[in-house]
Amino acid sequence: MARKILTEHINVPGIETFDVYRKQGGYTAVEKALKTMTPEEVVEEAKKSGVRGRGGAGFPMGMKWGFLAKPEGVPRYLVCNADESEPGTFKDHHLMKSIPHLLIEGMIISSFALGANKSFIYVRGELLYVVRILEQAIEEAKAQGFLGKNILGTGYDLELVVQPGGGAYICGEETALLESLEGKRGNPRNKPPFPAVKGLYQSPTVVNNVESIANMSWIINNGGEEYAKIGIGRSTGTKLISASGHINKPGVYEIELGVSVEEFLNSDEYCGGVRKGHHLKALVAGGSSVPILPAHLIMKTANGEDRLMSYESLSDGGFATGTMLGSGGFIVFDETACIVRNTWNFSRFYHHESCGQCSPCREGTGWMEKILHRIEHGHGSMHDVDLLVDISKKIEGNTICPLGDAAAWPVASAIRHFRDEFVWHITHPQEATRPGAVYQGEMALV
Repeated sequence: MARKILTEHINVPGIETFDVYRKQGGYTAVEKALKTMTPEEVVEEAKKSGVRGRGGAGFPMGMKWGFLAKPEGVPRYLVCNADESEPGTFKDHHLMKSIPHLLIEGMIISSFALGANKSFIYVRGELLYVVRILEQAIEEAKAQGFLGKNILGTGYDLELVVQPGGGAYICGEETALLESLEGKRGNPRNKPPFPAVKGLYQSPTVVNNVESIANMSWIINNGGEEYAKIGIGRSTGTKLISASGHINKPGVYEIELGVSVEEFLNSDEYCGGVRKGHHLKALVAGGSSVPILPAHLIMKTANGEDRLMSYESLSDGGFATGTMLGSGGFIVFDETACIVRNTWNFSRFYHHESCGQCSPCREGTGWMEKILHRIEHGHGSMHDVDLLVDISKKIEGNTICPLGDAAAWPVASAIRHFRDEFVWHITHPQEATRPGAVYQGEMALV
C-alpha cells in the first residue's frame, strides 16, 4: 500500500470541518512553523523536500520561493493557482472540496515563509460551490485564531481571500491569472520581469498550485528530508493523478512517484486495468497538453526499461518517444478510440481558449482545428497531414505563454505516432465517417 500524504484522512467523515480536521492532527504544522521556526527555515525545508510544482511545470517549489524579491516597504503576495482547467485533470478540485483545511493550512505556512500578509486562492469560475467550501473553512480557521491578526500570539498577520475566476483556461498561466486577479482581461504578460520581482499589483509574488501548497503541512511536521526519501530521484514525494478514459476505476489516486505506468494502469489499487474485453491503444499521461503515446511506448522507455510515473522517466527520449507528467491527467484510450477525432476535439478546445494575443496561437490553433475537422469529416487531403505538422512547428516556442505549445504538442505527437490513422481517414473518407468507425490497421496494442 502506497504511502499517503495528501489523502490519508480524506475519507474521514466530516474531515471538511475544522473540528474533525484538527482531531486528525490538522494545524499542528502551523503551530510548529509560526512558533518554533523562522521563515527562512520553512523555505529551507521546502528546498530539502525537493517537491516540484504539481500544476504541470514541475519546477522545484523551494527554489521558486528563493527567487522572491524582498524590497523594503513593499508587500509580498502568495497566490494559489486553483484554476485547474486542463482537460483530463481534476485532482485539485477533489482535494479542495474534500479536505479544504489541508490547503488552508498549507497557505498559512507558505505565506509565513514568504513574508506575505495577504494571500489569494484563485478558483476556476465554474466551481462556485468549491469557493463556498473554502470560504467556510477560512472562517472556521479564523474563528480559531489561525487566520487574521496576531495568529497564535506570534505577531504574524494573514488575510486569506478566495477569488473565483471567469472560467478561462488561459488563466491557469500564472501571469494571466495575476492580470485576472487585478480585474483585467486574463492575458499573459511578457517576461521578464517575472512575478517573483513584479507580480500581483507590481509587487513580488509567488504563484503555486493547490497540490504543491497542500504538501507543506506534512513537510513541516515530518521534515523536508523525510519527504525527499519518498519517490524516486528528483521526483520526490507523492503525486495526485486524475485517471479517466477507458479504465475500470476512474478517479483521483495518490501515488508514490516512481511506480510503473503498468502497475498504475493495471493494479486493483489504482485504475484496475483497461475495461474488460479491450486493449490499450494510447495514453495521455499528463493532461491534454502533453504528447500522446501509443501503448508500446507508454509502457517502456526507448531503452526498453519500464516506464515510471515520474518526471524523468515519462520524458525519457524527448518527444520522439516520451511525454510529460504534466498536471497528472491520465487519459486512457482503448482500440475503440479514434485518434483523429480525439486530436480534433483537443484542438477545438485550444482554439476556443486562446486569448488571441499572439498571432501564431491565435491563427494557428484555428487553422489546426479547421484542418482536423475536414480530415475527420471526410474532406481531407494528403497535404493536410504535413500541413498540420508545419503549423504546429510554427506555433511551438513562438508565443508569450505555453498555451501555444500545449496546442501544438498533441497534434504533432498524434501524427508522429498515428500517421497511418490520419492517412486512412483521408484515403477512406466514406468508411472513416461512418458512425463508430475506427481505424483497424496495424496497431501495437497492449
